[in-house]
Amino acid sequence: MSTGTREQHERLGAELRDQPPESFGQLAPQQLAALADALERQRESRAAGLNEAAEEALKLVPALARGPVRRILFR
Repeated sequence: MSTGTREQHERLGAELRDQPPESFGQLAPQQLAALADALERQRESRAAGLNEAAEEALKLVPALARGPVRRILFR
């Protein structure tokens, strides 16, 4: 495995939070980078969606209690 492939394989492993399947070793560095980029974008999108949902849920809390509830939930 070349250095570029190894680096992209490690980056993909970091995004997966696990070792990529052995068959991924057959992919070109550009393909590995594209997979890692897609996973990173998806993780960021999910995080943004969760933050938005949490803010929407806080609207159900009475206005005077929102500050303390936000601090408790999102330390």
